[in-house]
Amino acid sequence: MNSAELIASFADFAKEKSVDRPTMIKVLEEVFRTMIRKKYGTDANFDVIINPESGDLEMWRTREIVDDNSEDIWDYDKIPLEEARKIQPDFEIGEEVAELVKLEDFGRRIVQTARQTLIQKVKDLEKESLYDKYKDLVGEMVSGDVYQIVGKELIISDAEKNELILPKAEMISKDRYKKGEPVRAVIHRVEMNNGTPKIILSRTSPVFLERLFEQEIPEIYDGQIMIRKIVREPGERAKVAVESYDDRIDPVGACVGMKGSRIHGIVRELQNENIDVINYTENLELLVARALSPAKVSSMNIDKERKRIAVYLQPDQVSLAIGKGGQNIKLAGKLVGYELDVYRDIKQEEVDDEDVDLTEFSDEIEDWILEELHRIGLDTAKQVLKLSSEELVRRTELEEETVNEVLSILRSEFE
Repeated sequence: MNSAELIASFADFAKEKSVDRPTMIKVLEEVFRTMIRKKYGTDANFDVIINPESGDLEMWRTREIVDDNSEDIWDYDKIPLEEARKIQPDFEIGEEVAELVKLEDFGRRIVQTARQTLIQKVKDLEKESLYDKYKDLVGEMVSGDVYQIVGKELIISDAEKNELILPKAEMISKDRYKKGEPVRAVIHRVEMNNGTPKIILSRTSPVFLERLFEQEIPEIYDGQIMIRKIVREPGERAKVAVESYDDRIDPVGACVGMKGSRIHGIVRELQNENIDVINYTENLELLVARALSPAKVSSMNIDKERKRIAVYLQPDQVSLAIGKGGQNIKLAGKLVGYELDVYRDIKQEEVDDEDVDLTEFSDEIEDWILEELHRIGLDTAKQVLKLSSEELVRRTELEEETVNEVLSILRSEFE
């Protein structure tokens, strides 16, 4: 293989991989200089001239002519007079010899190795380019088709045929995709593993919901409405706090649309995730009340030092505030940045005279267990006994064994 064939084959491959001309020349020169160092020990006195369009390659070795008996004849940049005159008979001591080195002089094996090295370097450049491109796109929305399903991961092919990964952990639990189906997600993170870029997508990230809002609601895209915070239980429920800088725009109404027309597309994309859009305010009490919607709050006590809020509601509002599996109160707490404790706001005359406040059992039941029961709105023994063991396990963070022990203690009070 001559130099023109080698450079032409590399140039075609580099063009296919979208490698720019300056980078291509740099890679070519680097590989040829590696060849020179292998054969001659150094490339310090070599000039490499490359024209990738014509396929021309010139490698010139420059040395100073010294006397045949000089001690310097073994230096890399010196050449004995006798050897120099074989190149040109009229050379004299002290002159410089510029000698053309041909690719064929390196031998077939070294040239083949150089070709493989060139191809590998382009592949490495392609990987680096891919990593650099996508690490700057973290948080951006991408679309693609399911190319392959491998174990618990979907391999997504984007418009440029790059392979992106959507792990099961970053998918909504109700997501079901088949090969060839379209997928939308956000770029969650980009990693470099053993020189290979790994682009991880997510559909569970709050950022994904934010990008969907930007796509579906022009006022958010244009900056008239700002998303202040998003919290999610992916596929189940989400709360989005929005704010408008224009008093003429109702931010919640603009996001939801007439009869929910604007938000319907987002809900479908998120597998019917229930989305509460809340008008953001700096007033903490009002924000908590809005975050706990649809429940109506009677009153609340805010402990800013402990970052806890005791919320009091009418008995029929407690279950609404807590929500299915405690989702509503958990998301409301995340949205406002406080731990929320729900309590029933019962008038004195409505209290069962025979009922016993849970605090009366502090000598038999540990405080953290009582706090967990208070958190889901249970303040008295009879309120706890109205619920089954299964219901208490589901709604609290307590183990079944602990729940059964608590029920046993409370029942003994009324026996």
